[in-house]
Amino acid sequence: MHPIRVCSALLFLGFCALLSAEDLAVTPAVEEGIAWYDAAAWPIEGKGWAETTRPFDRIPDDFAAKIPAGVRELGKNTAGLLTRFRTDADSIRVKYALLSGNLAMPHMPATGVSGLDLYALEDGKWCWVACTMPTVQANAVELAGGLGRRMRDYLIYLPLYNGVESLSIGVAEDAEFHAVAPNPAKPIVYYGTSIAQGGCCSHPGNVYTSMLSRRLGVPFVNLGFSGSARMEPEMAEMIATLDPALFVIDAVPNMDAPLIRQRALPFLETLRAARPETPILIVDGRHYADTHIKQGRAADCQELSKAMREAYETFSAKNDGVYWLGHENLIGEDVDFDATMDSSHLNDLGMFRQANKLEPVIRDILSL
Repeated sequence: MHPIRVCSALLFLGFCALLSAEDLAVTPAVEEGIAWYDAAAWPIEGKGWAETTRPFDRIPDDFAAKIPAGVRELGKNTAGLLTRFRTDADSIRVKYALLSGNLAMPHMPATGVSGLDLYALEDGKWCWVACTMPTVQANAVELAGGLGRRMRDYLIYLPLYNGVESLSIGVAEDAEFHAVAPNPAKPIVYYGTSIAQGGCCSHPGNVYTSMLSRRLGVPFVNLGFSGSARMEPEMAEMIATLDPALFVIDAVPNMDAPLIRQRALPFLETLRAARPETPILIVDGRHYADTHIKQGRAADCQELSKAMREAYETFSAKNDGVYWLGHENLIGEDVDFDATMDSSHLNDLGMFRQANKLEPVIRDILSL
């Protein structure tokens, strides 16, 4: 069986802690003094399911034909996925091929859509190091240099709105390199919209699910689907096959009030039937940043909030372990209205603020 599939299954059974860096030794391909390590040769963190068409896809093969086509296509985007390794190399290089030649969007830079993001563990804290700035679909670049020959733990986040066909990490042939297993803790599964997928932060590590993962020391499975988080029954069935520490449901911005009233309760009931002990956090949709000036915007947002709140109250009256996070000041809109780039999608400030709102709630739920 493919090593990625083996470890992903172990991870969700809680046995991945049996693995160590030594267990994940990989053999590089050496070219002109650079040892290239294929990132598909060891487990990817942030994958919910083992059986996927490509190593870096987010959607399981078993459900690919059942779910909406838009979700299936967005499942090829690598939002929230990361790879861990340890090296004493002075320079870290990457070679990676992207699935799409659409490297950027009008409202989101190529660094966020298609970039790789490098972090290093320094004094117990994950610190940003570098991000690629892709201009072509196939890239071979030095991601970071001048690091000094000191052993460190690193992680690389994959692109938010593009897919990855292949990825290799290159270090000097004489450098020490260890592939590192994913965080073995039960993950938090975050189901949401384009905002959860990362729209529109400047680089992959700045999506709030990744910020929270670094702060909390807990892995996240990012199930953000741009324009396509609509609480379909098939999506509930797919997500219910996971066994996380916490489900977070944040689909309001992609729905209207009638659709929420039609789908929210059955969606939640499907999760609860499959995972009766797993806590569920429902996040109200952020309100648009221009509601203070555009007539009708505030009323529309309030109607969505009312519909989801009704679903929460009905569901929580019959089920324990259900929590609510309201929209109030979720992204600081009550402060300065500076947290979005188009009144809807979050900029880096908005991502930071939403992470700050979510963090104490999740800590309290999971006693972290």
